[in-house]
Amino acid sequence: MKTSVYRKSRFNSAHRLHNPALSDLENEMIFGKCNRPNFHGHNYELIVKVTGEIDPISGYVVDMKVLADLIKEHIEEKFDHRNLNLDTEEFKTLNPTAENIARVIYDILRTKIDAKFDLGIRLYETERNFVEYPG
Repeated sequence: MKTSVYRKSRFNSAHRLHNPALSDLENEMIFGKCNRPNFHGHNYELIVKVTGEIDPISGYVVDMKVLADLIKEHIEEKFDHRNLNLDTEEFKTLNPTAENIARVIYDILRTKIDAKFDLGIRLYETERNFVEYPG
């Protein structure tokens, strides 16, 4: 029987929502204050969901310590206290919306977690705004 486990994490990042193919006015109309040229920040809350069969020997779906270490090394250390637009390769040409951040996190972790497991990402940009990327 498949079971899901969840690991919560946090990171703080700055970003600017901006599409260089659009005019300044179009960017302002679409992104509002999130388009201000001096960036703004969020205290992101990340929830990683891993679904699979329970191992009969360990009783785990996955070892949560291993999952926590993967998230710390590949997500927190990469994005925490960074300007996503300026400091990360992933968002040099990709608009760092919550939707795109969740997809990028999924893509990074998908390569680190055995394909026999389903992976889902929930990313809270604020306590009321969040996105889910089921993969």
